Amino acid sequence: SKVREPYSIEEMRYMVQNLPKVQNPSDRAFLAISATHPLRLEEVLGLKWKDIDLESKVIHIRRSVTHPTRSKPEVKDTKTPASVRDIALSSIAAEFLVPGKPNDFVIGGENPLSYTMLRHMRQRIQKDIGFHGDITPARFRPTVLTDIYDGTKDIKKTQAAAGHTTASMTLEHY
Repeated sequence: SKVREPYSIEEMRYMVQNLPKVQNPSDRAFLAISATHPLRLEEVLGLKWKDIDLESKVIHIRRSVTHPTRSKPEVKDTKTPASVRDIALSSIAAEFLVPGKPNDFVIGGENPLSYTMLRHMRQRIQKDIGFHGDITPARFRPTVLTDIYDGTKDIKKTQAAAGHTTASMTLEHY
């Protein structure tokens, strides 16, 4: 897979500081989770409210949502067995999450978002916060993983956060 250019510290700070300006609660949850956790887009889209433990501040990654035909979303297992993991819920993100029904998707409600709905959501977020670049989901993960590594200098912690099978995979991709 190709490495995406991470967002700059300034860009990430801007997005997080402007989270309150995002009008739609589902859009706000998407940006809050994506900008503060090392999740693949399909993992964010696969989150259900029962996977987010606000009390214990934990996110349980258990499924993914992909768009193999670009139209109809498919709910699947995570990319690899190592991708099934529990990660700490960011306190920044937690304050912007308004829980729904346990079996509803955090992003989308009863059904996961379609590819087109995802594109419209990204455009709404960009407009709401006045962001001058694109809201590109694939750029959040490398940014957050780089921050984790820079903050800890611990490749094993970064590997676990990424849900990678080996440290060399984390180094190769990020």
